[in-house]
Amino acid sequence: MTLGILAVSVIFMLIGMAVQFRLKSKFKEYSLVPTGSGMSGAEVARRMLRDNGIYDVQVTDVPGSLTDHYDPAKKTVNLSEDVYNSRSVASAAIAAHECGHAVQHATAYSMLSLRSKIVPAVQISSQLSQWVIIAGLGVLGFGHGNATVLLIGIILFAVTTLFTLITLPVEFDASRRALAWLNSARITAPKEQEQAKDALKWAALTYVVAALASLATLVQYIMIYNNRRD
Repeated sequence: MTLGILAVSVIFMLIGMAVQFRLKSKFKEYSLVPTGSGMSGAEVARRMLRDNGIYDVQVTDVPGSLTDHYDPAKKTVNLSEDVYNSRSVASAAIAAHECGHAVQHATAYSMLSLRSKIVPAVQISSQLSQWVIIAGLGVLGFGHGNATVLLIGIILFAVTTLFTLITLPVEFDASRRALAWLNSARITAPKEQEQAKDALKWAALTYVVAALASLATLVQYIMIYNNRRD
């Protein structure tokens, strides 16, 4: 069964790499397509925040590629340098998506609130779950294994799986808000709107793959536990 878990990990790793490659390819493609509005990613972000009545969130640039994220603690929309300065469909889509998270925060979107509440538990479980599971399985010299210890490890791992599943509606909703605003604010023309939608679709797929990989691994751990308990 441990070989099965390894196989699942490898399969999803390869799928994840393929999706990441496609995402980078789409980002590169749409980075060459200017928006009719001619606005930079930073300008798009500030406009979307203002249009949603959000004035306490700052838009900043951060190093790296595809490192864009919203920080609810600092209330900052952090855009990678390419997105911050570029006046392309890709930058508009990503900037609006990150602002979608800021809008979720400002409106107390339930799934975002739930995800934020379990972050402390996820930080602990992500650090401990694999080691506890290894001890429970009795591999790598960790004794002969113990079903109770394995169950504890599975529960810890389940917390991280839950987090990846909750992340999905959060990401989908942020993209929905972004695309609706880009259209209503006339930031993107109809063809550009479809390109922005395509770019955000591939970004969302990275989270889908991560959630499915975690869920598949959790199911296999549970099967191992049931077999050992019997």
